[in-house]
Amino acid sequence: MKQKTVTFRNGQQVSALGQGTWHMGKNSLKKIEEITALQVGIDLGLKVLDTAEMYDNEELVGEAIKGLRDKVFLISKVLPSNASLQGTIQACERSLKKLKTDYLDLYLLHWQGSYPFNETVSAMIKLQREGKIKQWGVSNMDVSEMEEFFALPQGNTCAVDQVAYNLQTRGIEFDLLPWAKNKNMPVIAYSPIGEGNLVENKLLKEIAQKHQATSVQIALAWTMRNQGLIAIPKAGSVAHVKENYESLSIKLSSQDLELLDKLFPPPDKKIPLALW
Repeated sequence: MKQKTVTFRNGQQVSALGQGTWHMGKNSLKKIEEITALQVGIDLGLKVLDTAEMYDNEELVGEAIKGLRDKVFLISKVLPSNASLQGTIQACERSLKKLKTDYLDLYLLHWQGSYPFNETVSAMIKLQREGKIKQWGVSNMDVSEMEEFFALPQGNTCAVDQVAYNLQTRGIEFDLLPWAKNKNMPVIAYSPIGEGNLVENKLLKEIAQKHQATSVQIALAWTMRNQGLIAIPKAGSVAHVKENYESLSIKLSSQDLELLDKLFPPPDKKIPLALW
């Protein structure tokens, strides 16, 4: 299957479909299953692998990518409570140790905290210069915060914003997505199937039947319908990874999109970012 890709401003290309790990690593009985699922996804070309210090599963991710590091675009995140100049550097070094790798492809500020953005940016630039991270970005930041970053010295080197985005959560279409597109900056969509809330939706099931697919695959195909979006659904089993992967072959028709817009209308006003 031909992979749909997204290109960062530094020219690096990654798959538009990645793998999230939120809530993984919590059950020791599922450890082998989750590691196997991540490895199957990597083998299928789902290169983007997303974790965070808050998830408390970086060791599990490190086990999953052992011997596969060159096939992975690895993301982790610093907690806002650690996002001072020195705190960010120390948090990154802890994450690298847990992940058993020398570098991260992308390091994100998880959400806004009490530390000034300029401290976090300075730390990110230092980590880049030392080769510990390739790119840096943010998560859960709206347009006003993004403009603050871009106004700082070297703040405009921010590579990405990771936010909640799915059929039920379309607020970023009003201003954040257009803003990012204008900056030629990709957006990473977490919770692209709404924490599973879209699975039983009647319309999605009807559209899925037409495409000989599942409602999950339709939700993912919708999220990735436009350029510049990377979707990172969680998949803790091989079956779910393969289900997610098959969404890359689905092309929704204009009629499909119209029906979905009627049930899940795009925003006509500013809506605060959703936080999952």
